[in-house]
Amino acid sequence: MLPAWGLSNAAATLVGQNLGAGQPERAALSVKRTAKYNAIFMGVVSVIFLVFAPWIISLFTKETSVASYAVDAVRIVSSGFVFYGIGMVYANAFNGAGETRIPTIINFFAYWCFQVPLAWILAKTLHFGPTGVFIAIPLAESSTAVIAYFLFRKGKWKNKKI
Repeated sequence: MLPAWGLSNAAATLVGQNLGAGQPERAALSVKRTAKYNAIFMGVVSVIFLVFAPWIISLFTKETSVASYAVDAVRIVSSGFVFYGIGMVYANAFNGAGETRIPTIINFFAYWCFQVPLAWILAKTLHFGPTGVFIAIPLAESSTAVIAYFLFRKGKWKNKKI
């Protein structure tokens, strides 16, 4: 995750520099490219986690019941890594433009109003148990990425003065 965060922070820096230089289209292009590279990186990490989840978990526990839940958690959560990487870049791009309100609102609604209630519904109401909680994570991350992408494409951030 740390390299993905680093790339998303780089995107924020590129947005700020390009907006300050009066080059909003170059800022948008740099975010698009960074999102692509982050998606590729997170896709590779996702495949590694999906394939090697049992081995990775065995480094932390030998207890069968714990390992079973952990392998499920790693596989389910990592299935959303590509969207997570893309969402990180687009959300941080707003920060680079000085538009901190948008990512705050996106995160509030995606996590507190969507992920937490969805986790509860899947786990308790639909009786998925812990698996329901795991499923809610990539769904919320994916929704964050989609919302951040569409708001970024609208382009209002380009009008911020840096």
